Amino acid sequence: MSSTICEKILAKHAGKKEVKPGEVVICDIDYAMVTDTRAANTIKMIGKMDETHLVFAKKTALVLDHYSPPPNLEAAAIHTSMRQFSAQHGSKIYDIGDGICHQVLPEGGHLTSGDLVVGTDTHSVTYGAFNAFGTGIEGTDVSAVMKSGRLWFRVPETIKVQLNGSLQAGVWAKDLTLHLLGHFGAEGLNYKAIEYYGSAVAAMEIDDRMTLCNHAAELGAKAALLEADQKTIDWLAAHGARLPSPVFADTDAVYSEQLSIDVDQLIPQVARKHQVDDIVAAQDIEQKIQFALIGTCTNGRLDDIRQAAHILKGKKIAQGVRMIVTPASRQIYLAALREGLIEILTMAGASFEAAGCGTCVGITNHLVPGNGDTVISSANRNFKGRLSNSNADIWLGSAATVAASALTGKITDPRTVEGGLWRSGI
Repeated sequence: MSSTICEKILAKHAGKKEVKPGEVVICDIDYAMVTDTRAANTIKMIGKMDETHLVFAKKTALVLDHYSPPPNLEAAAIHTSMRQFSAQHGSKIYDIGDGICHQVLPEGGHLTSGDLVVGTDTHSVTYGAFNAFGTGIEGTDVSAVMKSGRLWFRVPETIKVQLNGSLQAGVWAKDLTLHLLGHFGAEGLNYKAIEYYGSAVAAMEIDDRMTLCNHAAELGAKAALLEADQKTIDWLAAHGARLPSPVFADTDAVYSEQLSIDVDQLIPQVARKHQVDDIVAAQDIEQKIQFALIGTCTNGRLDDIRQAAHILKGKKIAQGVRMIVTPASRQIYLAALREGLIEILTMAGASFEAAGCGTCVGITNHLVPGNGDTVISSANRNFKGRLSNSNADIWLGSAATVAASALTGKITDPRTVEGGLWRSGI
Protein backbone atom coordinates (compact mmCIF):
# COMPACT_ATOMS: atom_id res chain seq x y z
CA MET A 1 0.00 0.00 0.00
CA SER A 2 1.05 3.61 -0.55
CA SER A 3 -1.44 5.83 1.24
CA THR A 4 -1.40 9.27 2.83
CA ILE A 5 -2.84 10.01 6.27
CA CYS A 6 -5.93 11.43 4.60
CA GLU A 7 -6.45 8.34 2.47
CA LYS A 8 -5.93 5.97 5.39
CA ILE A 9 -8.50 7.70 7.59
CA LEU A 10 -11.11 7.74 4.82
CA ALA A 11 -10.40 4.13 3.88
CA LYS A 12 -10.80 2.94 7.46
CA HIS A 13 -14.09 4.78 7.88
CA ALA A 14 -15.34 3.46 4.55
CA GLY A 15 -14.50 -0.12 5.53
CA LYS A 16 -11.99 -0.44 2.68
CA LYS A 17 -8.35 -1.48 2.56
CA GLU A 18 -7.42 1.57 0.57
CA VAL A 19 -8.89 4.47 -1.39
CA LYS A 20 -7.52 6.64 -4.17
CA PRO A 21 -7.98 10.33 -5.04
CA GLY A 22 -11.20 10.96 -6.93
CA GLU A 23 -12.93 7.88 -5.55
CA VAL A 24 -16.32 8.45 -3.91
CA VAL A 25 -16.79 6.63 -0.61
CA ILE A 26 -19.43 6.48 2.12
CA CYS A 27 -17.82 6.80 5.54
CA ASP A 28 -18.81 6.29 9.15
CA ILE A 29 -18.51 9.55 11.12
CA ASP A 30 -17.01 9.72 14.60
CA TYR A 31 -18.40 13.09 15.65
CA ALA A 32 -20.40 15.95 14.14
CA MET A 33 -20.97 19.59 14.97
CA VAL A 34 -23.49 22.23 13.92
CA THR A 35 -23.20 25.93 14.71
CA ASP A 36 -26.06 28.37 15.18
CA THR A 37 -25.51 29.73 11.65
CA ARG A 38 -26.60 26.40 10.12
CA ALA A 39 -28.76 24.91 12.87
CA ALA A 40 -32.04 26.21 11.47
CA ASN A 41 -31.48 24.33 8.18
CA THR A 42 -30.41 21.21 10.06
CA ILE A 43 -33.46 21.15 12.32
CA LYS A 44 -35.81 22.01 9.44
CA MET A 45 -34.47 19.14 7.32
CA ILE A 46 -34.77 16.69 10.20
CA GLY A 47 -38.40 17.80 10.55
CA LYS A 48 -38.97 16.96 6.88
CA MET A 49 -37.51 13.50 7.50
CA ASP A 50 -40.08 13.03 10.28
CA GLU A 51 -37.40 11.31 12.31
CA THR A 52 -38.19 10.63 15.96
CA HIS A 53 -35.02 8.62 16.59
CA LEU A 54 -31.72 10.07 15.43
CA VAL A 55 -29.03 7.45 15.87
CA PHE A 56 -26.19 9.98 15.81
CA ALA A 57 -27.70 12.90 17.72
CA LYS A 58 -25.79 12.05 20.87
CA LYS A 59 -22.54 12.24 18.92
CA THR A 60 -23.38 15.68 17.59
CA ALA A 61 -22.61 18.97 19.31
CA LEU A 62 -24.76 22.07 18.89
CA VAL A 63 -22.65 25.18 19.37
CA LEU A 64 -24.08 28.66 19.99
CA ASP A 65 -21.04 30.67 18.98
CA HIS A 66 -21.68 32.92 15.96
CA TYR A 67 -24.85 34.68 17.19
CA SER A 68 -23.28 34.98 20.61
CA PRO A 69 -24.91 36.81 22.25
CA PRO A 70 -27.87 36.93 19.84
CA PRO A 71 -28.08 40.34 18.13
CA ASN A 72 -31.77 40.04 17.23
CA LEU A 73 -34.96 38.07 17.84
CA GLU A 74 -34.36 35.74 14.89
CA ALA A 75 -31.00 34.66 16.32
CA ALA A 76 -32.50 34.25 19.78
CA ALA A 77 -35.22 32.03 18.30
CA ILE A 78 -32.58 29.83 16.64
CA HIS A 79 -30.85 29.43 20.00
CA THR A 80 -34.13 28.46 21.64
CA SER A 81 -34.77 25.81 19.00
CA MET A 82 -31.24 24.44 19.46
CA ARG A 83 -31.73 24.11 23.20
CA GLN A 84 -35.07 22.38 22.67
CA PHE A 85 -33.55 20.02 20.10
CA SER A 86 -30.72 19.13 22.47
CA ALA A 87 -33.15 18.39 25.29
CA GLN A 88 -35.25 16.18 23.02
CA HIS A 89 -32.51 14.25 21.24
CA GLY A 90 -29.60 14.29 23.68
CA SER A 91 -27.13 16.27 21.58
CA LYS A 92 -24.33 18.00 23.44
CA ILE A 93 -24.95 21.75 23.61
CA TYR A 94 -22.40 24.49 24.08
CA ASP A 95 -24.27 27.63 25.02
CA ILE A 96 -23.45 31.34 24.75
CA GLY A 97 -20.00 32.09 26.11
CA ASP A 98 -18.83 28.47 26.23
CA GLY A 99 -16.66 29.08 23.21
CA ILE A 100 -16.01 28.64 19.53
CA CYS A 101 -16.88 25.29 17.97
CA HIS A 102 -13.33 24.48 16.86
CA GLN A 103 -12.03 25.03 20.38
CA VAL A 104 -14.75 23.36 22.44
CA LEU A 105 -14.86 20.16 20.39
CA PRO A 106 -11.26 19.09 21.09
CA GLU A 107 -11.33 20.78 24.51
CA GLY A 108 -14.44 18.76 25.39
CA GLY A 109 -12.74 15.48 24.49
CA HIS A 110 -15.07 14.78 21.54
CA LEU A 111 -12.37 13.74 19.06
CA THR A 112 -9.09 11.90 18.95
CA SER A 113 -6.35 10.83 16.56
CA GLY A 114 -7.61 8.83 13.60
CA ASP A 115 -11.16 10.23 13.79
CA LEU A 116 -13.35 11.53 10.99
CA VAL A 117 -15.14 14.68 12.19
CA VAL A 118 -17.51 16.98 10.30
CA GLY A 119 -18.87 20.40 11.20
CA THR A 120 -20.86 23.22 9.63
CA ASP A 121 -17.94 25.61 9.33
CA THR A 122 -15.03 25.67 6.89
CA HIS A 123 -12.53 25.93 9.75
CA SER A 124 -13.40 22.40 10.88
CA VAL A 125 -10.04 21.59 9.26
CA THR A 126 -8.62 22.66 12.67
CA TYR A 127 -9.10 19.11 14.00
CA GLY A 128 -6.24 17.92 11.82
CA ALA A 129 -3.93 19.30 14.50
CA PHE A 130 -4.84 16.16 16.45
CA ASN A 131 -4.25 13.76 13.53
CA ALA A 132 -7.98 13.66 12.76
CA PHE A 133 -9.68 14.29 9.42
CA GLY A 134 -11.85 17.36 10.03
CA THR A 135 -13.84 19.07 7.31
CA GLY A 136 -16.69 21.49 6.81
CA ILE A 137 -20.15 20.48 5.55
CA GLU A 138 -23.58 22.09 5.25
CA GLY A 139 -26.38 22.00 7.80
CA THR A 140 -28.49 19.69 5.66
CA ASP A 141 -25.54 17.27 5.54
CA VAL A 142 -25.49 17.19 9.34
CA SER A 143 -29.14 16.16 9.34
CA ALA A 144 -28.17 13.15 7.20
CA VAL A 145 -25.31 12.35 9.59
CA MET A 146 -27.61 12.51 12.62
CA LYS A 147 -30.01 10.11 10.92
CA SER A 148 -27.44 7.60 9.69
CA GLY A 149 -24.02 8.33 11.20
CA ARG A 150 -22.60 8.30 7.67
CA LEU A 151 -21.72 10.70 4.85
CA TRP A 152 -20.22 10.50 1.36
CA PHE A 153 -16.83 11.96 0.42
CA ARG A 154 -14.79 12.31 -2.72
CA VAL A 155 -11.25 11.36 -1.74
CA PRO A 156 -9.08 14.47 -2.20
CA GLU A 157 -5.59 14.65 -3.61
CA THR A 158 -2.99 15.25 -0.91
CA ILE A 159 -0.19 17.79 -0.86
CA LYS A 160 2.84 17.29 1.40
CA VAL A 161 4.37 20.40 2.98
CA GLN A 162 7.70 19.92 4.75
CA LEU A 163 8.47 22.68 7.26
CA ASN A 164 12.16 22.53 8.12
CA GLY A 165 14.08 24.42 10.78
CA SER A 166 12.41 26.32 13.60
CA LEU A 167 10.48 29.55 13.90
CA GLN A 168 12.54 32.32 15.45
CA ALA A 169 11.34 34.15 18.55
CA GLY A 170 8.54 36.57 17.73
CA VAL A 171 7.41 34.50 14.73
CA TRP A 172 4.39 32.21 15.07
CA ALA A 173 2.33 29.70 13.12
CA LYS A 174 0.12 32.60 12.04
CA ASP A 175 3.07 34.12 10.17
CA LEU A 176 3.73 30.76 8.55
CA THR A 177 0.12 30.33 7.44
CA LEU A 178 0.12 33.83 5.94
CA HIS A 179 3.34 32.96 4.10
CA LEU A 180 1.64 29.83 2.72
CA LEU A 181 -1.33 31.90 1.59
CA GLY A 182 1.07 34.16 -0.26
CA HIS A 183 2.64 31.10 -1.90
CA PHE A 184 -0.47 29.11 -2.90
CA GLY A 185 -2.99 31.95 -3.07
CA ALA A 186 -6.46 32.08 -1.54
CA GLU A 187 -8.34 28.88 -2.44
CA GLY A 188 -5.23 27.71 -4.23
CA LEU A 189 -5.65 24.24 -2.75
CA ASN A 190 -9.39 23.80 -3.28
CA TYR A 191 -10.59 20.33 -2.28
CA LYS A 192 -7.07 19.12 -1.57
CA ALA A 193 -5.77 17.73 1.70
CA ILE A 194 -2.56 19.13 3.18
CA GLU A 195 -0.21 17.09 5.34
CA TYR A 196 2.36 19.08 7.33
CA TYR A 197 5.66 17.53 8.39
CA GLY A 198 9.07 18.61 9.63
CA SER A 199 11.02 19.87 12.62
CA ALA A 200 9.12 23.16 12.70
CA VAL A 201 5.85 21.31 13.23
CA ALA A 202 7.36 19.06 15.89
CA ALA A 203 8.56 22.11 17.80
CA MET A 204 5.13 23.77 17.83
CA GLU A 205 2.89 23.65 20.85
CA ILE A 206 -0.70 22.50 20.33
CA ASP A 207 -2.04 26.07 20.14
CA ASP A 208 0.18 26.87 17.15
CA ARG A 209 -0.60 23.53 15.51
CA MET A 210 -4.29 24.35 15.66
CA THR A 211 -3.58 27.69 13.97
CA LEU A 212 -1.57 25.95 11.26
CA CYS A 213 -4.43 23.61 10.40
CA ASN A 214 -7.19 26.18 10.91
CA HIS A 215 -5.88 28.63 8.32
CA ALA A 216 -5.89 25.89 5.66
CA ALA A 217 -9.54 26.85 5.18
CA GLU A 218 -8.42 30.04 3.45
CA LEU A 219 -6.39 27.88 1.09
CA GLY A 220 -9.58 26.03 0.21
CA ALA A 221 -8.30 22.78 1.70
CA LYS A 222 -10.66 19.89 2.35
CA ALA A 223 -8.53 18.87 5.32
CA ALA A 224 -5.18 19.67 6.94
CA LEU A 225 -3.45 16.95 8.91
CA LEU A 226 -0.49 16.51 11.24
CA GLU A 227 1.09 13.37 12.60
CA ALA A 228 0.34 12.52 16.21
CA ASP A 229 3.26 12.74 18.63
CA GLN A 230 3.61 12.73 22.41
CA LYS A 231 2.38 16.33 22.64
CA THR A 232 -0.76 15.29 20.80
CA ILE A 233 -1.38 12.24 22.95
CA ASP A 234 -0.75 14.11 26.20
CA TRP A 235 -3.09 16.97 25.21
CA LEU A 236 -5.88 14.59 24.23
CA ALA A 237 -5.50 12.62 27.46
CA ALA A 238 -5.62 15.83 29.50
CA HIS A 239 -8.93 16.71 27.86
CA GLY A 240 -10.63 13.35 28.32
CA ALA A 241 -10.52 12.17 24.73
CA ARG A 242 -10.86 8.51 23.76
CA LEU A 243 -7.66 6.55 23.30
CA PRO A 244 -5.98 7.82 20.12
CA SER A 245 -5.44 5.68 17.04
CA PRO A 246 -2.56 7.56 15.39
CA VAL A 247 -2.39 7.37 11.61
CA PHE A 248 0.85 7.75 9.66
CA ALA A 249 1.40 7.97 5.93
CA ASP A 250 3.25 5.17 4.20
CA THR A 251 6.84 5.97 3.27
CA ASP A 252 5.95 5.52 -0.39
CA ALA A 253 2.70 7.50 -0.20
CA VAL A 254 1.88 9.34 -3.43
CA TYR A 255 1.31 13.10 -3.20
CA SER A 256 0.00 15.35 -5.95
CA GLU A 257 2.58 17.96 -4.95
CA GLN A 258 5.40 18.36 -2.45
CA LEU A 259 6.77 21.60 -1.04
CA SER A 260 9.71 22.12 1.31
CA ILE A 261 10.11 25.37 3.27
CA ASP A 262 12.98 26.47 5.50
CA VAL A 263 11.26 28.53 8.19
CA ASP A 264 14.42 29.74 9.96
CA GLN A 265 14.42 33.02 8.05
CA LEU A 266 10.68 33.65 8.19
CA ILE A 267 9.77 37.01 9.74
CA PRO A 268 6.40 38.37 10.93
CA GLN A 269 3.90 38.65 8.08
CA VAL A 270 0.68 40.59 7.53
CA ALA A 271 -2.11 40.27 5.00
CA ARG A 272 -3.03 43.61 3.47
CA LYS A 273 -6.57 44.95 3.45
CA HIS A 274 -9.28 42.94 1.67
CA GLN A 275 -6.99 40.10 0.47
CA VAL A 276 -5.98 37.14 2.64
CA ASP A 277 -3.21 36.27 0.20
CA ASP A 278 -1.70 39.74 -0.33
CA ILE A 279 1.18 39.08 2.05
CA VAL A 280 3.99 41.43 3.08
CA ALA A 281 6.50 41.60 5.92
CA ALA A 282 5.23 43.57 8.92
CA GLN A 283 8.52 45.45 9.09
CA ASP A 284 7.93 46.89 5.63
CA ILE A 285 4.59 48.52 6.47
CA GLU A 286 3.91 52.03 7.74
CA GLN A 287 0.19 52.04 8.44
CA LYS A 288 -1.61 53.70 11.34
CA ILE A 289 -4.34 51.67 13.05
CA GLN A 290 -7.43 52.54 15.04
CA PHE A 291 -8.63 49.08 16.08
CA ALA A 292 -6.89 45.89 17.25
CA LEU A 293 -8.58 42.49 17.57
CA ILE A 294 -7.12 39.38 19.16
CA GLY A 295 -9.19 36.21 19.14
CA THR A 296 -11.27 33.97 16.82
CA CYS A 297 -10.95 30.25 16.10
CA THR A 298 -7.59 30.95 14.48
CA ASN A 299 -5.76 32.87 17.19
CA GLY A 300 -7.85 33.14 20.34
CA ARG A 301 -6.04 30.52 22.36
CA LEU A 302 -4.02 30.85 25.55
CA ASP A 303 -0.65 31.28 23.84
CA ASP A 304 -2.12 34.11 21.74
CA ILE A 305 -3.27 35.92 24.86
CA ARG A 306 0.12 35.31 26.42
CA GLN A 307 1.83 36.85 23.39
CA ALA A 308 -0.19 40.02 23.86
CA ALA A 309 0.34 40.13 27.61
CA HIS A 310 4.12 39.82 27.31
CA ILE A 311 4.14 42.84 25.01
CA LEU A 312 1.62 45.01 26.88
CA LYS A 313 2.51 44.25 30.51
CA GLY A 314 2.93 47.51 32.41
CA LYS A 315 2.21 49.58 29.27
CA LYS A 316 -0.71 51.37 27.63
CA ILE A 317 -2.03 50.92 24.11
CA ALA A 318 -1.58 53.96 21.88
CA GLN A 319 -3.98 56.86 22.24
CA GLY A 320 -6.85 56.58 19.78
CA VAL A 321 -6.53 52.79 19.46
CA ARG A 322 -9.29 50.47 20.66
CA MET A 323 -8.44 46.88 21.42
CA ILE A 324 -10.76 43.89 21.88
CA VAL A 325 -9.81 40.37 22.94
CA THR A 326 -12.17 37.41 22.41
CA PRO A 327 -10.88 34.15 23.93
CA ALA A 328 -11.72 31.03 21.96
CA SER A 329 -13.44 29.41 24.94
CA ARG A 330 -14.56 29.94 28.49
CA GLN A 331 -11.81 27.59 29.65
CA ILE A 332 -9.18 29.71 27.90
CA TYR A 333 -10.59 32.83 29.54
CA LEU A 334 -10.39 31.19 32.97
CA ALA A 335 -6.84 29.99 32.35
CA ALA A 336 -5.83 33.51 31.26
CA LEU A 337 -7.54 34.87 34.37
CA ARG A 338 -5.58 32.52 36.64
CA GLU A 339 -2.32 33.57 34.98
CA GLY A 340 -3.10 37.25 35.44
CA LEU A 341 -3.25 37.89 31.70
CA ILE A 342 -6.74 39.40 31.82
CA GLU A 343 -5.63 42.03 34.32
CA ILE A 344 -2.48 42.86 32.33
CA LEU A 345 -4.39 43.45 29.10
CA THR A 346 -7.27 45.27 30.79
CA MET A 347 -4.85 47.62 32.52
CA ALA A 348 -3.19 48.23 29.16
CA GLY A 349 -6.53 49.42 27.75
CA ALA A 350 -7.98 46.30 26.13
CA SER A 351 -11.57 45.13 26.53
CA PHE A 352 -12.67 41.48 26.68
CA GLU A 353 -15.63 39.90 24.92
CA ALA A 354 -17.27 36.60 25.87
CA ALA A 355 -15.87 33.63 23.99
CA GLY A 356 -17.47 33.33 20.56
CA CYS A 357 -17.35 34.17 16.85
CA GLY A 358 -19.66 37.17 16.76
CA THR A 359 -16.92 39.80 16.87
CA CYS A 360 -14.86 38.10 14.16
CA VAL A 361 -17.64 37.94 11.58
CA GLY A 362 -19.34 41.19 12.57
CA ILE A 363 -22.64 39.52 13.47
CA THR A 364 -22.94 40.95 16.98
CA ASN A 365 -21.69 44.40 15.94
CA HIS A 366 -19.45 44.60 19.00
CA LEU A 367 -16.56 45.78 16.84
CA VAL A 368 -17.64 48.17 14.11
CA PRO A 369 -14.79 50.36 12.82
CA GLY A 370 -15.50 53.86 11.62
CA ASN A 371 -15.19 55.07 8.06
CA GLY A 372 -11.54 55.16 7.09
CA ASP A 373 -10.43 53.17 10.15
CA THR A 374 -7.77 50.48 9.88
CA VAL A 375 -8.10 47.28 11.91
CA ILE A 376 -5.22 44.89 12.65
CA SER A 377 -6.71 41.49 13.50
CA SER A 378 -5.57 37.98 14.35
CA ALA A 379 -8.68 36.60 12.63
CA ASN A 380 -8.65 34.44 9.53
CA ARG A 381 -10.32 36.74 7.01
CA ASN A 382 -10.08 40.40 6.06
CA PHE A 383 -12.69 40.62 3.33
CA LYS A 384 -14.10 44.03 2.54
CA GLY A 385 -17.01 44.72 4.88
CA ARG A 386 -16.12 41.80 7.17
CA LEU A 387 -16.68 43.95 10.28
CA SER A 388 -19.89 45.56 9.03
CA ASN A 389 -18.21 48.55 7.40
CA SER A 390 -16.95 48.32 3.82
CA ASN A 391 -15.29 51.73 4.28
CA ALA A 392 -12.84 50.33 6.82
CA ASP A 393 -9.68 48.31 6.15
CA ILE A 394 -8.74 45.05 7.85
CA TRP A 395 -5.21 43.67 8.02
CA LEU A 396 -4.26 40.27 9.44
CA GLY A 397 -1.33 39.29 11.64
CA SER A 398 -0.33 37.19 14.63
CA ALA A 399 -1.54 38.05 18.12
CA ALA A 400 1.96 39.35 18.81
CA THR A 401 1.79 41.62 15.76
CA VAL A 402 -1.66 42.86 16.80
CA ALA A 403 -0.46 43.65 20.34
CA ALA A 404 2.70 45.40 19.13
CA SER A 405 0.63 47.44 16.70
CA ALA A 406 -1.86 48.41 19.41
CA LEU A 407 1.08 49.57 21.53
CA THR A 408 2.65 51.77 18.86
CA GLY A 409 -0.50 52.84 17.00
CA LYS A 410 0.75 51.48 13.67
CA ILE A 411 1.39 48.06 12.16
CA THR A 412 4.53 46.88 13.93
CA ASP A 413 6.89 43.92 13.79
CA PRO A 414 6.59 42.44 17.32
CA ARG A 415 10.31 41.69 17.43
CA THR A 416 10.98 45.42 17.68
CA VAL A 417 9.13 45.94 20.98
CA GLU A 418 9.86 44.75 24.51
CA GLY A 419 8.23 41.38 25.17
CA GLY A 420 7.84 40.60 21.49
CA LEU A 421 10.46 37.84 21.56
CA TRP A 422 8.56 35.64 24.01
CA ARG A 423 8.24 32.01 22.95
CA SER A 424 5.94 29.30 24.27
CA GLY A 425 7.26 25.94 25.34
CA ILE A 426 10.60 27.28 26.65
